[in-house]
Parts: sequence; structure tokens; C-alpha cells
Amino acid sequence: MKPTLLLLAAGMGSRYGGLKQLDPMGPSGQTMIDYAVLDAVRGGFGKVVFVIRKDFEAAFRKQVGERLCATIEVAYAFQDLQDLPAGYAVPTGRTKPWGTAHAVRAARDCIGEPFAVINADDFYGREAYGQMAAHLSGQTAVGPISASMVGYTLGHTLSANGTVNRGICRLKNGLLQKVEEYTAIGADPDGQVRGNNLAGERVPLDRDTVVSMNFWGFSPSIFEPLEANFQAFLEARGSEATSECYLPSLVDSLIQSGAVDCPVLRTESPWFGVTYPEDKARVVDSIRALTEAGDYDS
Repeated sequence: MKPTLLLLAAGMGSRYGGLKQLDPMGPSGQTMIDYAVLDAVRGGFGKVVFVIRKDFEAAFRKQVGERLCATIEVAYAFQDLQDLPAGYAVPTGRTKPWGTAHAVRAARDCIGEPFAVINADDFYGREAYGQMAAHLSGQTAVGPISASMVGYTLGHTLSANGTVNRGICRLKNGLLQKVEEYTAIGADPDGQVRGNNLAGERVPLDRDTVVSMNFWGFSPSIFEPLEANFQAFLEARGSEATSECYLPSLVDSLIQSGAVDCPVLRTESPWFGVTYPEDKARVVDSIRALTEAGDYDS
């Protein structure tokens, strides 16, 4: 059974200033999604599910889906602010989506096989897809909950143009022990990289630490604990206007409860992303270099 790639593309990119998922980055107008699907197909994935918003479905299907369906099986799921468990409602004034865990939840009726999750606006590198596909291909559709993660080095994932959010990881014997979402990570005036933890404290971070870039692998049985985790989040913070339910927090809760072991697949694949408009030049240059090296067609 070939695994599925779940590609999270519902965000507008508020810091970037537009729909960066459809922004041309390659020498012939390729988007980050084009490279993700190409690398996924070469790595061994058999289907891609796009999580998008209903309001840009037509544009997305025309610019992305119709072109890629000749390469790989394509399906769609829709992240909707109103898509909540029974008994819950969107609080007055809330317009912000509920976060990455909610985005994955949107695909609960589209996936029945082992799958990987990625962000639509990140370039993860060809090797990383192959590593994850090989790992997932050894699993079955029916079985216990499983989780895995591709791990990158923090210092290689920072932006020179502003701060970033990352899942900071602690490992033991190749297994993820804990992951915590840090925000506003960047080099302070003294040169030390720091980030804000969930308590709001600004703390120093090692550039060599392993981080999650939201490249996860799961068995389809993950949707049951995800639902329970999201309901617990809504009970605790569902009345807030901007709180988000993060996917790394779900994995962390499963690890701490002993429900899963989470292998970390360390990769040397290049990672780059477009958080800010100024990041685009570096991404374009990096893709051009990989194209000239023969990794991709021009």
C-alpha cells in the first residue's frame, strides 16, 4: 500500500502578504506544491490530499489540481472554521483558523492508509520524502496508532527576514521524547537565537537542536486521538479569538501518555520556506541551484 501525502494549503500567509502556495518559485513557474508532489511521487507516495479553504477551491483546482492529477491521484479536504465537534461553536469575533491539528482533522474522511503531513509553502527536499515513504510503506491501514517525524536542524531553518515558529524537539535513542511549539524564534541583537515558549518566556535555543518542520507520518488510526485532543483543546481554549491547536502538541501528548513511540528520521535534505516576501529570493536561488545540479527539470 502506497502512503498518502496530506498537504496543508489552507492558510493565506498573513506575514507573506498573499497566497504563497500558488506563487511561482521555479525557473518555469513551478510552485512549492509542484516540487512537493514531484518529490512525493519519486519517493513512493501514491495519492495527495490537499487541505484548502472552500473560498479558493476553484482557483486551486485550476492552477494546481487539474495539472497534477495526471501525475498522482488527487483529493481535496476543506478546513472550515465552523467544522467543530457536536456541541461546540465558534466564539464571537473569531476569524482565525484553529491550527494544524484542525487542518489534519479536516481530512478524516479522505484517508484510510498511512499518510504524511506537510506544509504547502515549505520545500522539504527529495531525500526526506523517500525516507518517510519507506517508513510508512511498512505499515498497514488497520493497526495501532503510529507516529514519526522528519527532523531538521534549527539553524538551517531560520529566516534572515524575521522570526519563525518551530517545534523544538528532545530525542533519546532516535525517538522523539518531547516537542514544544516555540514562536518568534530568531537571533536577538546579541547574536543569540531565542524563542518564546508556550508560557511566553523568551529563552535561548541551540542552533543545532532538532526541530519539527511539520513533516509528520501517521497511521490512519491517529484520527481518533486527534478528535479527543481537539475537543480537550476546545474545552480549555475554545473561547479565545486566536488560540491554535498545534499538531506537535498532539504528538507530544501521545508520547507522554505512552500511546506511541515516535521515530525521528534525521535528514540532510535542504529545507527552505517563504514566511516573508523577502524570503522568496533565497528560495528561487536555491531551487535554481538544485535545477542546475540536475535534481529537477527546468
